[in-house]
Order: sequence, then C-alpha cells, then structure tokens
Amino acid sequence: MTPKAKKALGWTGAVLAIIAIAVAILIAVWDWNWFRGPLERAASARLHRQVTIAGDLNVNLWSWRPSATVDGISIANPAWAGRDKMGSIDRLTIRVRLVPLLWGKLDTRVLAVDRPNFRLLADAQGRKNWDFSDGKVQPPADFPPIQHFVIRDGRLSYLDAQRDVRFQGTINARESLGEKNRGFELLGRGTINGAPFRAEVTGGPLLNIERTQPYPFDVDLRAGDTYITARGAVPKPFDLGAFHMNATMRGPDMAALFPLIGVALPNTPPYSLRGRLERKGFLWKVDNLSGRVGDSDLSGDVSVTTGRARPFLKAALQSRSLDFDDLGAIFGAAPKVGPGETASPEQVAIARTMAAQQRIFSDAPLDVTRMRAMDADVTYRAISIRDTPIKLSAASVHVKLDNGLLRADPVRFDLPQGRIEGQVALNARGAVPATDLDLRLSNARLEWLVPMAFQGGPVVNGGLVGRARLSGTGDTLHKTFGGANGQVTVVAPGGEIRESIAELMGVNVIKGLGLLKKKDTTELRCAVASFKTANGVMTADSIVLDTGPVVVTGRGLIDLGTERMDFRLRGHDKTFRLVRVLLPVTMKGPLTAPKLGVEPGSAIAQGGGAVALGALLSPLAAVLPFIDPGLAKDANCGGLVAAAKAAGAPVRTVSKPLTAKR
Repeated sequence: MTPKAKKALGWTGAVLAIIAIAVAILIAVWDWNWFRGPLERAASARLHRQVTIAGDLNVNLWSWRPSATVDGISIANPAWAGRDKMGSIDRLTIRVRLVPLLWGKLDTRVLAVDRPNFRLLADAQGRKNWDFSDGKVQPPADFPPIQHFVIRDGRLSYLDAQRDVRFQGTINARESLGEKNRGFELLGRGTINGAPFRAEVTGGPLLNIERTQPYPFDVDLRAGDTYITARGAVPKPFDLGAFHMNATMRGPDMAALFPLIGVALPNTPPYSLRGRLERKGFLWKVDNLSGRVGDSDLSGDVSVTTGRARPFLKAALQSRSLDFDDLGAIFGAAPKVGPGETASPEQVAIARTMAAQQRIFSDAPLDVTRMRAMDADVTYRAISIRDTPIKLSAASVHVKLDNGLLRADPVRFDLPQGRIEGQVALNARGAVPATDLDLRLSNARLEWLVPMAFQGGPVVNGGLVGRARLSGTGDTLHKTFGGANGQVTVVAPGGEIRESIAELMGVNVIKGLGLLKKKDTTELRCAVASFKTANGVMTADSIVLDTGPVVVTGRGLIDLGTERMDFRLRGHDKTFRLVRVLLPVTMKGPLTAPKLGVEPGSAIAQGGGAVALGALLSPLAAVLPFIDPGLAKDANCGGLVAAAKAAGAPVRTVSKPLTAKR
C-alpha cells in the first residue's frame, strides 16, 4: 500500500471514529421525546382512534438488550362511546434482544405494564370499543413469547349493554404471587342480569416463557347459580388463537350462559356438563360433551365458528334416555316438579302457577334478539323416551337457524307403531315472531294412543292417522296458539271397539250396562274429528264415529286462548230399539281436566233425520284428503261417505287433494 493510500485510509478511519463518537454523544444527550409525535400518529393510525403520550419517552440502545420506557399512555374511545378514555397505562417498559431484532425477529425479554386501567364497553348495538379492526375481520391475537411479563396494579371494568354484564376487576402478573406455579391472576366481581358475578383466571409464572412450552391456566367463573371451571393451556405462548381446556359447567338454565359465552342456547332444566374446549383461530370446539340436563343424559360434539357477521353453531347431540317433561323448558314451560324430578326454583314457581291456573301454554317471552345474534345447524336424537303423555319410543330433530329464521325439519317422534313427523318454522326476523307448524300422524295404533283397558282388553284398537297445520304470531307460546289459524284432523279408518262402550255412546242404558260384563267387540268402521282453527279457536263441525250399533256425531270447540273445551256428542241408532234414551253427552272444562256429563232434558226421538245425519257426514269428502287422499275412497271411511249420500245428504266430492296455503 502506498503512503498516500495509507494516509487516506487513516483519515477515513478517523472520520468514522469521529462520526461514531458524535453519534454516541448525540444518542446519549438526545431528547427521545422528539419521537412522541410520530409514535402517537403511528399508534393512532393502527388503532383507529387517538393515542397520546403525555409522559417521557426514554430509549437505551447501548446494550445487547435494548430497552425503552413510555410514560403516560392514553387511548381514546371511538366517537360513539363518548369522551371518556378507553384506557391508560402509567408506564410501559420493553426490553428485547438485539441480534434477533437485526434479522427482523422480535424476542421480548421483558414487558412490564404499570397501573393499566381499561374501561371496555359494548353497546346495545353490539359495537365494542376494543374492536380495532375498523370493520375488517382480524385473526386472533398472536403475541411473541415474552420471557418476563409483569403487570402491576391493573384495573379492568367491563360493561355490555346487550348482555347486561357489569364487571370490575384487578389484573396482576409477576414472577410469583405467593403460590406455587402461579404468576398471573385476573380477579373481578360484577353482575350479570342483576345477579352477582365473580371471575378468577390464573396462570403459571410468567418467567422464561418459551414458544415450545405450553403455558397453563385455570378459570373459575360464577354468575348467580351458574358455575364454570376449567383447566387448560396455550400450546404456543402467546398465540391466543390456539388453546385448549377441560371444562365443567352447571347451572339452573343453559339459556343463562348467553352473557358468558355469547351463544344463544334454549331454556333447559338444571344441567351439569363437561367437555374439552379447543380453539383454533375462528373455530371453537367442544369434544366429548357429556352430562345431564334435567333428568336426561346428553352427549355429543359442538362447534362455534366466529369471525362472521353472526357466530355459527354446529352440533350433533343425543340422549340415550330422554325424560319427556324436560322438553317443556325449551318452550318456556316447566318440567315436572314432583319427587325425584329436577327443576330450578324459578321453574318450580312457574309449574305451580300454571297448575293453579290449569294452563298448558307458557307466557314466558321469547328473546328474539338472541335468535338474530347467531346461526346454527343442530341435530338431536333421543334413543329412548320415558315419562311421556302418550307412548313415544324415540325422537329426532334437525334444526337450522339463519338470521332469526328457525326451521326444525324434520321433527320426528316414533311410536311403538307409527310416527309423528313434520316441520316447524319460527320466523323471528320481524317485530313479532311468526310460527308455522305442519305435523302428520301416520301408521299409528289407537290402542297405543288411547291406552284404556277394560276386563283385560283394550277399549278400542285399530289404525290412526292425523294432521295438524297451524300458524300463529306472538312472542310467547300462549300468544302464538291463542291466535292460531289452520286445521287439525284425526281419522281412525277401521278397527274394533267394545260394543258396550259403543252402545253407551248412544246411551242405550239397559243394553249398555248389561254388556259391561262381557268381553264384546264390534266393528269400528270409521272415526273422524276435524277442527277448523281461527284466532285460536278450534271448531269441530265434523266429529263422526261409525260403529256397529250406532253412529256418533258431534260438535264443539277448543279455545287455545283460554285453554278450555266444550263438546256435545249425540248417538244415532242404526236399528230401532224399544228401550232407548238418546241424551247428548257433553265434555267441558279446562284442557288439563275436562269433565264428562249428560245433557239433561234433551232426549232425542228416534227415526227420521237421515238427511240431517247425512248433512253432518257430508264434509268428510273434503276433510279426509287433508290427511290422505286415499281415505276418501277407503273401504270404511269411503263407505261412510257413500252411506250419507245414499241417505240423501248433499255430499260433495273432490277431484284432487286439498292443500293448505303456506
């Protein structure tokens, strides 16, 4: 190297040394507060709300582990949430490793947050002041591992107007909180729907956290009489988009879980369930769910997908043994409250009130806002059913919920022989919910549905079919059925009935009482009961029972609003009897406890009236196709219509089946 080159290199080294010394001096004396403005603007743009730094900004770059402290941080609320601050931090301290940072990797050694104070708010429209997405769907937070994470004297308040949740809590995180393997805790109290609420979330020591070592945590929540406990872990700290925990929950009603989990569940009797909850991004799964709801077992798998306009619930559930009265709570009624039955104190009170009022339909309001808050696709199967008002052996249903429109299709109840099957739709998209129901009874047997016996044998046996198509509006079961419109029809197209019973329906006192000592049967040719329903009143203009000795016809009504009935049945003898008392039979009173009687002073003369009788039978030609077009031509029911026509009745026939308007 020439002397000239050596001289130039020396000058270059000297200049670089002077520059390095100057930079070092500049950094040492530099007022880092100059960067507060750019840092505030960058943070405000990122969070879509005003961020201010009122205190000092200090940086130490001369270390293999550079650090920085920021004092007096405050974050404003969005405009809709008012002028109060969303949160503040007295001091934020961060220390990172320099070498990984040069390669674009953030390796945080220390993150210390002093006296954070945050006020979280969700309004009645579902807007959240901690939502920084600016309307865009953001993936779950995935923070880099922090070797030493400290939170000192944190305060957290939470108000959710939609779920009626109020919460005040404290947050602390340090190397040790006085208990083994415990370094993080969130403790708080508040109310949910006015009931006391307590939360305790604890985690392991926040020291030497590694990405490959799961971080353990425990959860203990109590809201009124609802309890949730869980033990879980974050597999890759602190990727909050992936964690799992084994959880148990119990309480008086699963619908009360909505403020805690944000998923609308039906009303239920008291429950106790357990399962493994896992989160993977926007997917939350509960595997191996098992336990009891009321006096029924429940098991299956459940998942909820978030990150959509509405969460989507998908579930496949089953019960090995369903206690039928547990279903009552779903519709706002109450399960049975006798010895050995499971019911909450509130449900016991409802059951006693409804029993005292002799009521079936509940006045419990449907919360349509919850139905609009989520979508769902749920299947449920009951392998066996017990404690049923009629003999049901199994059940299944497939429910879909889409933006407030719920469809249960198909709904199926299996009988020992036959089934009840159809669809139910509940439209809660409008101001007043509207319900449509279309159920069919097929291939059933009278002896199973009318399980009365006399002298060791059934009173009646034979086939039974039927159909109910009703629609109504209202936010309670009572309002819906109290104003329903539609048609309900049941038909027994053949079988046998005890002749003594048939005679007594014609009130042939002498022969009827004499036959009660015998095991007699007579043909049941056809029986039809059809109700036209308007404004909640089911009016029966076509009640016909055709047996060997008599034809019984009747009229009456069932008022679903007052839940009372009033029927009058009359027997028409097929042959002349010397001793005959034809008195109308009445059935009146509340649906839960009607009373049978005989209408006094209304003896009916025998003979004649064939045309009048035929007139009562004439609507059958229009009624029977509502159930099954083949019934109008059935050997028994079709014969009944033909007999009425032969007697001079103005029988109308139809060329094709009638269908109800949707």
